[in-house]
Amino acid sequence: MCLRERERERESMEKYYDVVIVGGGIAGLATALGLKRVGIRAMVLERSHELRATGAALSLFPNAWRALDALGVAHKLIPLYSAFTQGYVTDLGSGKVVQFAFSGPQDGEGMGVRPVHRKALLEALAQELPPETILFSSKLASITTKVHQDSSLAVLHMEDGTILNAKVLIGCDGVHSVVAQWLGLKAPIHSGRMAVRGLAVYPQGHGFEHRVQQFVHDALRAGFIPLNSTDVYWFIIYKSCVKGDEAPKDPVLIQKDVLENMAKDFPSTYLDVVQHTDLSTLTLTPLMFRFPLDLIFGPTCKGNVTVAGDAMHPMTPDLGQGGCAALEDAVILSRHIGNSFIKDGGIRSKGIKEALEGYVYERRWRAAGLITGSYLSGWVQQGGSSWLAKFIRDKIFYGLLYKRFFEAVDFDCGKLPAGSTVAEEN
Repeated sequence: MCLRERERERESMEKYYDVVIVGGGIAGLATALGLKRVGIRAMVLERSHELRATGAALSLFPNAWRALDALGVAHKLIPLYSAFTQGYVTDLGSGKVVQFAFSGPQDGEGMGVRPVHRKALLEALAQELPPETILFSSKLASITTKVHQDSSLAVLHMEDGTILNAKVLIGCDGVHSVVAQWLGLKAPIHSGRMAVRGLAVYPQGHGFEHRVQQFVHDALRAGFIPLNSTDVYWFIIYKSCVKGDEAPKDPVLIQKDVLENMAKDFPSTYLDVVQHTDLSTLTLTPLMFRFPLDLIFGPTCKGNVTVAGDAMHPMTPDLGQGGCAALEDAVILSRHIGNSFIKDGGIRSKGIKEALEGYVYERRWRAAGLITGSYLSGWVQQGGSSWLAKFIRDKIFYGLLYKRFFEAVDFDCGKLPAGSTVAEEN
């Protein structure tokens, strides 16, 4: 093959896009939808061969529902899931039960706190995107940059040899983000805790009241949350320094370990939930977080490249804000890019650079606060069984601070600007 033929073949494998989003999870799909709403077509690259639903379920707080409302999909999910009003934490050592209420309005604009199947959320977002927006089985190998026709481009080299050129690159590729590494962000930190999560299915109905049930015992914290009349989300969090690649993968062995070791002293109702687990939903993962100062002062954007969701601010799940914050990111990032797009009549390098810098400025302090609050919440709730740990947890945290924590996450990310419909039609 001559040099010219090789050059033509290489050029045929190159593709050009306005926006490329790496990662088809909550942050990636929500950002693609937010950009669609302002008139910008994005391409989403997803490593898996289908939508990923790792984690089974999550609770969405008022801040997430406001973001979903801005994205135009809240109405699709709200009828499927009822809002919580209260929860209970039982200390299995003493038998003491602490009741807590979920803050925020349960109806109307706030939409309350509702548990949602992760798959249902991803499907609701994906269904609103134009056909062929998500490119599955797409694995990113490396990133470079170049200038083309006076535009700065991020060049994505895929494992299959394809080269994608993007005027804007957004990394929504999770805790171990390739895009975050390219930007120079420091790697997330292991919190010293692991989480087992699963979805229990009762075909004939579970009969549980619609409320959150949590249990603490020594350094363990566990709980279960009804999603509807048949499905129950459950979790157990324990202290461990095991790395993710060292954790067992076999769901049968993980379930057995929970039943026979970790939760053997837990109530029979909890054990019954674990026994009803759909093993295809069961996961064991280390709880990671980004050190807040690394987020505040680190390189979270560079020219036309930035990150969102767990790629930007991985946090422990103790305030239930990982997915909620990702939805906030999507709306705010889409708003900044959309305003630049509308002002400049298209995607221009200078305008995009300013838009991404504005997005990072708006997000980094809030995200750092959520990371800190989540970590402290987990530290207090799994502080052990000493009288001091119980006093801090029951009297100070649940008695005084819990409501304030959730008032702090009752956040409004705002609306999206009205965009052109040209990109949606192409």
